[in-house]
Amino acid sequence: MKTERVPQIVLGLGAGAVLAGAAALFVPGGLGDGGGTAPAPGAVARAVSAAHAGAQASLPELAALIGDREAWLRAHPGDDASWALLGTAYVERGARSGDTAAYVRAEKALERSLAVLPARKGNADAQLGMGALANARGDFRAARTFGEAVRARDPRRWQAHAVLVDAYSGLGDYVSAGRAMERLRALRAGAPALSRASLVYRYRGWREDASALAHDAVALAATPAEKAACLARLGDLAWERGEPAEALAAYGPALRLVPGHAPSLAGRARALAALGRTDEALRDYGAALEALPLPEYALEAGELYESLGLDGDAHTQYEMLRARATEAGTHGVNGALVLARYEADHGDPDRAVRRLRAEWARGHRSVHVADALGWALYRAGRAEDALPYARRATETGLRSALFAYHRGQIERELGQWGPARRHLAEALRVNPAFSPLLAPKARRALAALGEPPEGGPRDVYGGGAPRSGSSRTWSPPPRDERRSPSPGRPSRTASPGASPSGTAPAAVPSSASPSPSPSPSPSPSAGR
Repeated sequence: MKTERVPQIVLGLGAGAVLAGAAALFVPGGLGDGGGTAPAPGAVARAVSAAHAGAQASLPELAALIGDREAWLRAHPGDDASWALLGTAYVERGARSGDTAAYVRAEKALERSLAVLPARKGNADAQLGMGALANARGDFRAARTFGEAVRARDPRRWQAHAVLVDAYSGLGDYVSAGRAMERLRALRAGAPALSRASLVYRYRGWREDASALAHDAVALAATPAEKAACLARLGDLAWERGEPAEALAAYGPALRLVPGHAPSLAGRARALAALGRTDEALRDYGAALEALPLPEYALEAGELYESLGLDGDAHTQYEMLRARATEAGTHGVNGALVLARYEADHGDPDRAVRRLRAEWARGHRSVHVADALGWALYRAGRAEDALPYARRATETGLRSALFAYHRGQIERELGQWGPARRHLAEALRVNPAFSPLLAPKARRALAALGEPPEGGPRDVYGGGAPRSGSSRTWSPPPRDERRSPSPGRPSRTASPGASPSGTAPAAVPSSASPSPSPSPSPSPSAGR
């Protein structure tokens, strides 16, 4: 259970916010006929009403809207606004149902809209739809390009700032994400803006402020689907703080509003596992995967099975993960991060390193990619190369038990006893049950390090042999916490000053050096 779940909920809100712009000129049954008719009551009208508010419609309402526009466009193929609305609705359905083939249909519809009315002539709706599509696929550079193009033409188009918050966050540009968030909140009130503000505060490490905004988003949610998504965000934030009972208190109402709500089912499974209710947790993971077969859910379920000694069931989940990620890849979805996390711990760490280095080169330098790359390098026997990435992940602001654990184990491998002890303890303090597989390893590693030895910083930080009279002892990590080399393959633990290949150790580029993300405005509370 090592994926970071909160951003996924933002993705669910992303296309919904963009639909507001695409639906602005839409009148069901009458768009483009010169006369126009009032919206008939029913699912289509409710979907349009939700879109006007920038909120989520229910999946049946969204399906009705898609069917209505498909029928309309068969008779009116020159309606650029309806093509943009249809494409953006496909993005929303794909993100919320796991049907990544919908992204291919979305791209075709949005391109058709742009062919009828090009971007240079003012087709902002289709550009925003393309931005939402790029975010959903994990192509954050493309999303940034579309969002910035619309913002440059119309700085008051609030949907552009919603696209940019998600894109900048995916790229790891948290300063720009904060600026886009502030502009979004200045232009638009309501749950979509508050949800993104909560995400930005989370990345800054302002956990209490993030939760306060998430509570406000729940109160202002305009539809049951949107309220369920906001409640799931609230539950995820509680989970990250190590409060599974409080998380359950958020997921329950979400599931009453939207039975089968997959993010809430997966979140509840995570919380139940932390409370030792593993049978219920496995049941909820199964239901979540049936509703929304995300590779991330399969990874979490597989690791829970593995922690229980059910290796066959774990293998089944890992096979599902690979199959789903491969299928999504054929539809343009970037699954590098989840595949690399799987490979680092359960497959080939070198393959994980290659995937993540490619992401880094593309400019995808979020804390999630930095953490995963650092851990993959460590698992591949290259702890010296791993440490700069682990530092970047933990020093940006986000408080993650997983990130702290990864950094502590890397430092332990390098003989940096004091920092290792500090970060392993931090992982267990932030969330004592952050992973059914890794939390027990964190406890064992911390116990092996023992209490800080007497004698001063030289001994605490691994500066050499213990001083006279010190009782400090240390032994290498147990084999289950380090990579076991493949048969016939030498160990690749790096030596100081050189990588295993004999070249200089890879360093994080200077442009990616960790630095706190300054806030455009002060936090309303001191809870950092």
